[in-house]
Amino acid sequence: MVEQQTSENPCLSCGACCACFRVSFYWGESDAAPDGYVPTELTQPISPYRAAMRGTDQPEPRCVALEGQVGSAVFCTIHPKRPSPCREFNASWEKNIFNEACDRARQKYQLAPLQSGWDLT
Repeated sequence: MVEQQTSENPCLSCGACCACFRVSFYWGESDAAPDGYVPTELTQPISPYRAAMRGTDQPEPRCVALEGQVGSAVFCTIHPKRPSPCREFNASWEKNIFNEACDRARQKYQLAPLQSGWDLT
């Protein structure tokens, strides 16, 4: 039987995805655009129409907005203003949907895969 985890979002003690993948997005999401919201000073251009979060376009990526120790206690310093790839990336089994990329990121930091049954409600 899988233990139900309801007290805390597992991402708050993980952060592996923020230190594993490049976070690239349409430049118009940055606050340099009229309706943008991602702080431009935390981004870098990667093409005329794409930007990336600083630190994620490296051989050993780590988003500049990530604070804390991966696998222990972390938080995003711009969470309400994070770009669309971050908004769309769900922890494995969030909403009862498996996310292989989440498990792959966790494995990089020797963290066990998340189990189905956790819920934030």
